[in-house]
Amino acid sequence: MRFEIMRLDEFDGTPVDSTVVDAASVNRIVQQAAAIGQRLWIRPAETTAS
Repeated sequence: MRFEIMRLDEFDGTPVDSTVVDAASVNRIVQQAAAIGQRLWIRPAETTAS
């Protein structure tokens, strides 16, 4: 499963940038964000049918 992780603005909470990662990478990114006090929004990534 893949997730979209959006970094949020520290003042108003609007998304600043986003990336799509696999489930194994989510924990590492969350740990890094927690260490510096960064706010994230994580949601399942949209998938396209092929």
